[in-house]
Amino acid sequence: MSQAPVETVLALRELSMHIDSERGVVRALDRVSFEIRAGETFALLGESGCGKSMTALSLMRLLPPAGRVAGGEVRMGGRDLCSLTEAQMRRVRGGDLAMIFQEPGTSLNAVLTVGQQLGEVLAIHRGLKGAAARAEAVALMKQVGIPDPERRLTEYPFQFSGGMKQRVMIAMALAGKPKLLIADEPTTALDVTIQAQVLDLMATLQREQRMAMMLITHDLGVVAKMAHRIGVMYAGHLIEEAPRERFFAKPAHPYSVKLFEALPEGHRQAGKLATIPGSVPPLTTDFIGCRFAERCPHAWDRCRGEAPAWHDLGEGQRVRCHLYDAVEAGRLAARSGAAEQVAKPVTRSGDTLLEVEQLQVHFPIKRGVFQRTVGHVKAVDGVSLTLRAGRTLALVGESGCGKTTAGKAILRLIEPTGGRARLGGADLGGLDGKALRALRSKMQMVFQDPFGSLNPRLRVAEIIDEGMDALGIGGDADARRQRILEIMRLVGLRPEMADRYPHEFSGGQRQRIAVARALAVSPQLIVCDEPTSALDVSVQAQILNLLQELQAELGLAYLFITHNIGVVEYLAHEVAVMYLGRIVEQGSAEEVLKSPRHPYTQALLAAVPRAELSEAQASALPPLKGDLPSPSNPPQGCHFHPRCPKAGDACRQDYPPSVAMSSTHTVACHFAR
Repeated sequence: MSQAPVETVLALRELSMHIDSERGVVRALDRVSFEIRAGETFALLGESGCGKSMTALSLMRLLPPAGRVAGGEVRMGGRDLCSLTEAQMRRVRGGDLAMIFQEPGTSLNAVLTVGQQLGEVLAIHRGLKGAAARAEAVALMKQVGIPDPERRLTEYPFQFSGGMKQRVMIAMALAGKPKLLIADEPTTALDVTIQAQVLDLMATLQREQRMAMMLITHDLGVVAKMAHRIGVMYAGHLIEEAPRERFFAKPAHPYSVKLFEALPEGHRQAGKLATIPGSVPPLTTDFIGCRFAERCPHAWDRCRGEAPAWHDLGEGQRVRCHLYDAVEAGRLAARSGAAEQVAKPVTRSGDTLLEVEQLQVHFPIKRGVFQRTVGHVKAVDGVSLTLRAGRTLALVGESGCGKTTAGKAILRLIEPTGGRARLGGADLGGLDGKALRALRSKMQMVFQDPFGSLNPRLRVAEIIDEGMDALGIGGDADARRQRILEIMRLVGLRPEMADRYPHEFSGGQRQRIAVARALAVSPQLIVCDEPTSALDVSVQAQILNLLQELQAELGLAYLFITHNIGVVEYLAHEVAVMYLGRIVEQGSAEEVLKSPRHPYTQALLAAVPRAELSEAQASALPPLKGDLPSPSNPPQGCHFHPRCPKAGDACRQDYPPSVAMSSTHTVACHFAR
């Protein structure tokens, strides 16, 4: 008996989208074609600036003011969406098509309750009002796993955590019962534990409703977990398309191969990560040949003078590359897909550089007319760390556990309320303003939000130069200018970008500027607060290689705050796991990552999506339940016991002592042994 054909929900046919700008016409999309079928997830991969998000916005007809559809069509339900009026498109958005945006905090209306925002969608697309709308809103909130939905419908977005805000966005997207859900980096801002919950939720809802999904991401681990088919984009072009199994077994385009080689997972002993030199070319370029030619290690004259055609490789895989032309079979046979293997530089480990003893940061809670202190938020509650020169200590944990606060308190960017921190023997807490300023060149910080930490009134060169000029290092103005351009090249920024302002850059590029600014004064210690969270894997590889090379050359020490376990595996020598203001497990990277003993560490590692298709990933532990408790009212006993599958009576009564598993490995758990 023949199988019924799968319904095509949406089809792009040679879609082009252009934006008029001062620098010329930006060809954001250039003749992009693909289909999405009912019940499947189609993932779009690629670096920032490749056109992934513009593809989604073009489908929704949410174009920038100077943007226009320059050609092609988007067919859905027998209609070309490009030919609909704006009034007709308003019925399609939220109804047939729905979208989850990358940042839920800015996508939700801050002055309306969650119930009002859900009710708006239900009224427009399903005609529900009053009690019927409220009942459906409660059902949607339950469906996406938000506890106590009746009460939470009356709350505002700021009262929800990041993971809960993303669930509200999913509920709003599902309210109109869409045929296609577009998810633009839906888990980028989330911890791995919350990310696992959201991804499982989306997969479950898709199965139940047989909904098509377009997933935009640069995370190959998320793709391995969620996608059925994959499209790779580069500079506004779709350059490869394949089923998931085929793509992970044998990526075809040189760009796709490089994306895999740039992943830090499992490369601890493999040497440098493969990087892609340069950056995505400006989309104002009038392309003649292959768009990837200038960065491709296999390019030759034909690549630069002739645009490649599509080549069918069988089993649903196709690629736009001259290497697969029959007349170039010899070149394909000679092509080497192996990553460059370079011996990992040996770091110069020396004496202890940073000592942190029982560090505390307690924020007072004030209430009433007289603002009396009625309690404290124990953001950091007795943290002790040791970091030697030339080493990297990774501080990992969920958002809200106190990682960033600890990093800022060590550098005296926040005043600690207890404990002490010593840098090179100098007690940071005992220094006055002038002495502390003199020590600033030895310790720098790369912040998580580059846009908030860069002065919008200064050009990039001035931002990088500011620290060198203030500290009197780097020589005269000409010498500093040369160093600025050199550092910009190292972090993947073109020299001509030196005289632009921060708002002219993408999020990933702004993070590179922040890294360059910290490196410019040659510090001994850098506190890196999620420095690669906004970066594509290829750019992330450049930054990680750079940090590692600088560490080997200068003996730099890094306190690396992150939730990316792949980065921890590659870069860290020691790992400290933080939960609700305290360290629950600490040891060498090998001990903590290969033999985790605390249930929280085990849950964190199990929640990490891997860029591989394996039985291990499919049979991983179930996602960690619930959110982090409030640090103003931590649970009695072990702080983790409300979420711990092993919790017993002792866990609910007494905080566990730190148990030594080896000379370097300690665990705060009643069941450590």
